Amino acid sequence: MTGGAGDVVTDPGDPRLDDYVELTDPAARRRRERDELFVVEGPVALGKLMVSGHRIRSVLATPKTAARVESIVGGGVGVVVVTPDVMRATVGFDLHRGIVAAADRRPLPTVAELVAGAVTSAGEGPVRLAVLEGLNDPENLGLIARSARAFGVAGLILDPTCIDPYYRRTVRVSMGEILLLPVARAASWPDDLDVVHSAGFTTWALTPAGAVSIWDSDAPDRLAILLGAEGPGLSSAALDAASQRVAIPIEPAVDSVNVGHAAAIAFAVTGPR
Repeated sequence: MTGGAGDVVTDPGDPRLDDYVELTDPAARRRRERDELFVVEGPVALGKLMVSGHRIRSVLATPKTAARVESIVGGGVGVVVVTPDVMRATVGFDLHRGIVAAADRRPLPTVAELVAGAVTSAGEGPVRLAVLEGLNDPENLGLIARSARAFGVAGLILDPTCIDPYYRRTVRVSMGEILLLPVARAASWPDDLDVVHSAGFTTWALTPAGAVSIWDSDAPDRLAILLGAEGPGLSSAALDAASQRVAIPIEPAVDSVNVGHAAAIAFAVTGPR
């Protein structure tokens, strides 16, 4: 432990706190994190981080939470203990969980690498992927990642405009599950769907427009489900590139369901039995 019961950091200017400054300022965090690091908060996400394979730079804890942090991380991880006031001054808000950690980013795999890894891992079994276009809400992406892990989806493919998959709120909403889920970002969109198709995947575009019911569609062994952002949904280019358009039937008086909920339904319906 970097700071123990008798060694509590009381100076907000301590350089060991640099990774955690201005957590509430998205622009500042983009400049600070870039391709170097990301931050997670809370004991659940920290536990997932510990088994994710990411190298942990440090963990910030208050005296009240230090013992719990030590029970999660064991030895080999630097734990910096700070007063609640210093925690607040550093991160920019009252972090009620009293636990925040920084980890090194790893380069994301290419779409081809993610697809090949998913197929290899599945062996002769069915494979499910999720392909996301224009997802710009961290909570929706977190919900989708959590559902993907729950229903056996092997990986997420993000288009170039999707938000950072390791944004702090995304990790928190996913309950840390996104840290255990292979994620690739398409370099060319929607052209990289050709990579998915060439690996034998059928792509289903989830949309209410001109689609067949998901309840009436038999999921193939290799299936990638395309999901668009709240409001605009999938672009015409993505819809045209997909193998098939499918819909979740809902009451006509209701415009739509949240994309995170739609994803969970689609993953559950098409998941391996």
